[in-house]
Amino acid sequence: MLGRVGWIVVQAVVMLFVVSTLVFFATQAMPGDVAKVMLGMSATPERVEALRHQLGLDRSLLSQYWDWLSGVLGGDLGTSLASGRPVSQMLGERLANSATLSLFAIVLILPLSLLIGILAAQFKDSVFDRTFLWSSMVANALADFVVGTLLVALFGTTVFHWFPPVSLIPAGDMPWWHPQALTLPVATLVIGGVMYLSRLIRVSFIDVLNSEYVEMARLKGLGPTRILLTHALPNALAPAVPAASLVAAFTVGGVVVVEYLFGYPGIGALLIDSISNRDLPVIQAVVLVIAAVYYFFNLLADLLHTGRSGERR
Repeated sequence: MLGRVGWIVVQAVVMLFVVSTLVFFATQAMPGDVAKVMLGMSATPERVEALRHQLGLDRSLLSQYWDWLSGVLGGDLGTSLASGRPVSQMLGERLANSATLSLFAIVLILPLSLLIGILAAQFKDSVFDRTFLWSSMVANALADFVVGTLLVALFGTTVFHWFPPVSLIPAGDMPWWHPQALTLPVATLVIGGVMYLSRLIRVSFIDVLNSEYVEMARLKGLGPTRILLTHALPNALAPAVPAASLVAAFTVGGVVVVEYLFGYPGIGALLIDSISNRDLPVIQAVVLVIAAVYYFFNLLADLLHTGRSGERR
C-alpha cells in the first residue's frame, strides 16, 4: 500500500508539471497581441515593439517558459500585464472568496447527500424515491450555468426576488458578512453535487441493506435504527467517501462558471477578466491553481480508494 501511495504522489508531481507546461503554451497560443491590447489599436508599431521588449515578449517561448516555471517553483507567479500588480497578491484577494464559496457548498453537499441517499434507499420504489431519481436525473443533465440561470430567474428577478441576482462583495469584506449574496451561488453548486452524490449513496445503501449480515441482524430482532447506524451506515459510507472527494473536485471546477454567472469576486471572475485583457501571467496562475486544487481532490479520492482496498485485503 505504501508503494501504491508513493506512486500516486509521483504521478501527481508529474501531472502538475505537465499541466503547468500545457497552461503556459496554451495561453501563449491565444490569438492577439498583449502589447496591442494594452496600448490600444491606435498605437504605433514602434510603441508596440518597445512594450513587447519591456515585457519580455520578444524572447523565445522556451526562454519565457523557463523564467515562468522558475518563478512558480520559487513562489513568484509574476506580475500582471494589465495592472502591474504582483499576481500572487491579486490571487490572495480572490482566493478567500472562492474558498468560502466552495467550502460552504461542500459543507452542505455532504450531509444533504447522506440524508437524501439514506431516505431514498430506505423507501426504495416509493414516491419519494421515484421523485428523487427523476429530479436527480434532470439536475445532473443540466450544466451549472443553466441551474444558476433558473435560480436567478426564480428567486432573484421575476418571480420571488428574495435574493440579489448579482453577488457583489465589497472589497475588504468577508463573504460570510453577506449571506444573501452567497445564497444563490452556493445553491447552484449544492444542487448538482447533492443530486450526484445522493444517487451513489442510495445505491450503496441498497446493496448493504440487502446483504446477508443485515438480514442476519434483522433475524436477531435488532431494530431498524440500530441496524442502520451500526451495520448499514459504516459499510455503505466506505465506497461513498472517495466519491465525495470527486464531488469536491467538481465543485471547485464549477466555481469558475458560477462566479462568472453571479458576478462573484473570486478567482473564476478574475480568470474571465484576465482572458478579456489577455493578461497572460494572471491566466496562467489562476488556471494552475484551479488545476492543482482539482487534482488534489482527485488524488485524495484515489488515496482513499487505495486505503479502502488495502483494508479489505
